[in-house]
Amino acid sequence: MRAFDGKRRKVQAADLQGIFRLIQSIPSKKAEPVKQWLAKLGEQRIDQMIDPELTFQMAVEDYRRQGYSDKWINERMRSIEMRKELTDEWHRAGITEQKDFAILTNVLTQAWSGMTTGEYKRHKGLTKENLRDNMTNVELALNTLAEVTATEISRQRNPKGMAQSRQTAKEGGEVARNARADIESRLGHSVISSERASDHIRPIEEKGKAELPFEDKEDK
Repeated sequence: MRAFDGKRRKVQAADLQGIFRLIQSIPSKKAEPVKQWLAKLGEQRIDQMIDPELTFQMAVEDYRRQGYSDKWINERMRSIEMRKELTDEWHRAGITEQKDFAILTNVLTQAWSGMTTGEYKRHKGLTKENLRDNMTNVELALNTLAEVTATEISRQRNPKGMAQSRQTAKEGGEVARNARADIESRLGHSVISSERASDHIRPIEEKGKAELPFEDKEDK
């Protein structure tokens, strides 16, 4: 790897899977809590494979532990469902490569937000974090509107291949872009926020959680 002096030097390193395997091989009792945690994760994953509904239940609990409001969580769960319907449509149109799904997502996102997914994440200062997990209620609603519209257009037109799917994605995004323009004209400011969830939420164990941009004051 490249060192601080700019030269490439041999270093000992491992990816996440390698680290976990290394932990499993440590004979020390100090590693036992981590081994038990890994075993528990494995058990949970098997349970999810048997009953996929558990995946959503666990996601809800994970979001709640991170401090998201129940209203935001409900919207996020619905957006996951809508996203699945859209990807099913793309798959029906003959899209199978992961890179093509990413391209179509960029087309849709750029059509309504003016940014690709990568640009949007950089706008919020994100790296590996999920973009949708860091959207405000309005951003999430517009993104869902774009995906739902693209899905319905696809079902009506029955596109085949990448070119036609790009067009449906673009048109879905344009519907959300028009809605965004209407909202912004009434509010007097952009609804595309640079804020991310970590700017506002804290684990629920902590006191004095700041008010989220992801929840309405009426929910308090």
